[in-house]
Amino acid sequence: MNKNKNLVLIGFLGVVAVALGAFGAHGLKALLTPAEMNTFETGIHYHFYHTFAILAAAILTKNRASKPLNIAIILFSVGILLFSGSLYLLACREILGIESWTFLGPITPLGGVCFIGGWAMFIVKGLKN
Repeated sequence: MNKNKNLVLIGFLGVVAVALGAFGAHGLKALLTPAEMNTFETGIHYHFYHTFAILAAAILTKNRASKPLNIAIILFSVGILLFSGSLYLLACREILGIESWTFLGPITPLGGVCFIGGWAMFIVKGLKN
């Protein structure tokens, strides 16, 4: 992946994580149950963790392209979208009027599998060296 695109991706994901975290803490706290708030916060935590993982992968590919780390960046990005995104929607489904969206629950583990795959790409990279 292009280095500038990585930087834009990292910046975008970081901005969204901070904005959603602030929105959750200040705008949603009174609207969500403690369990829903916990779900939302879990989405924020994993969003941040994997934004930092993308940053680490981008730093490691700074001087030399790496197919496994580029795949990791893609998997982490998709994982954030599926895992964190589905948790945000699950936590807010009553507010958003999407209680009938039963497909959201099964999407969360798919995002988790993407996260696992991304971390596995670090192993692949390490074994290739």
